[in-house]
Amino acid sequence: MPSPDPLPPFERVVAEHGATVLRVCRALLGPVDADDAWSETFLAALRAYPALRPGSNVEAWLVTIAHRKAVDVHRARARTPVPVAALPERPLASGMPEPDDDLWSAVAALPFTQRAAVVYHHVVGLPYAEIAAILGNSTDAARRAAADGRAALRRRYPTEEPS
Repeated sequence: MPSPDPLPPFERVVAEHGATVLRVCRALLGPVDADDAWSETFLAALRAYPALRPGSNVEAWLVTIAHRKAVDVHRARARTPVPVAALPERPLASGMPEPDDDLWSAVAALPFTQRAAVVYHHVVGLPYAEIAAILGNSTDAARRAAADGRAALRRRYPTEEPS
């Protein structure tokens, strides 16, 4: 049995998968925190890269690391008060790549697991088995979270205009 291909140099991994990881970070955290999460993802990946088994799905491995960094930021953000001069009249939709885009605001409003499942499947293109591994649940639970997220988005954006 031939041995799997050796791992490519880490610089090539960053070049090939950096944009995907950044899209994941922006979709999960928004533009403000995405760059830091991207950097933290690749710092953690650089440390762990020598132990990665040859033949591993590097993209899914990096998305897993990015997911964990996003969870860390999400938890820290929930515990950190945000000082403001005056309270806005209504809550601002934040945390998505284009804050003025109504769809990204709707995605940002989804519960974190649904948001992650929708982003990983529809933005990154990962299969549900890999999403389940990232989220730490079953394939059926990952599929259900994505379906629930899509259903919530469809309720907000019906496919046909009402007559």
